[in-house]
Amino acid sequence: MAALKLVCALVLCMLVVEPIATTAITCGDVTSKVAGCLSYLQNGGNVPKACCDGIRSLNMMARTTPDRQTVCGCLQTAAKAVKIKGNLAETLPAKCSVNIPYKISTSTNCKNVK
Repeated sequence: MAALKLVCALVLCMLVVEPIATTAITCGDVTSKVAGCLSYLQNGGNVPKACCDGIRSLNMMARTTPDRQTVCGCLQTAAKAVKIKGNLAETLPAKCSVNIPYKISTSTNCKNVK
């Protein structure tokens, strides 16, 4: 009986101590979050609410340095694949009142993003 209690206690400790699993951000996640920004990034005008909502959501998802580096790289890949106005991309975080710790630009070195 004592052995069973010990096993139960160990299993309980493992469950409590086990870190919460997180999923890595993918470029698919990034493109789906910024899809609402495409017309603005190509044509200018007013920033759609859906765009800012996506930028905020993406920023909240990117909590770790590897996540932020992934997001940076995915944004660069997307920007190169679709013709956008780079100056609009750079000002997007400020227009959405989101603090992103790096410049959204194809010239940003994503390996240096913290």
